[in-house]
Amino acid sequence: MANGQMRSAVSLLLVLNFCMYAILLGIGGWAMNRAINHGFIIGPGFNKPTHFSPIQFPMGNEATGFFVTFTLITGVVGIASLLAGLDHYRSWDATSRPAAVSSALIAWALTVLAMGTMEAFTIILSATQLVYVAALYG
Repeated sequence: MANGQMRSAVSLLLVLNFCMYAILLGIGGWAMNRAINHGFIIGPGFNKPTHFSPIQFPMGNEATGFFVTFTLITGVVGIASLLAGLDHYRSWDATSRPAAVSSALIAWALTVLAMGTMEAFTIILSATQLVYVAALYG
């Protein structure tokens, strides 16, 4: 692909992935807020439940808390990698490419790790992030 076509593909993927990571952060933040508001109340007059976990969520199963935490970390790292990608897009030279590619690969790996919460959405996001990494290389 020519340099101009690759640059336009990267810009499209930057905008698309930013929107998807923002949605991921919104849903993960909502789930964390719901867990905090509807979690266990522990105080001087209350007993600790038998199966207490600090990451206990009122919805889902025992793994939901971990996946929501991974999702929030993924969203923040993904948006940070897109900022590095935006810096590379502005300069578009070999000096900014390693930072953009390495942060995009880390964000992609974390996106694959967080695939347990919003499965279909996260699978689509991991695919577009992988295409974004390939476009940065190309």
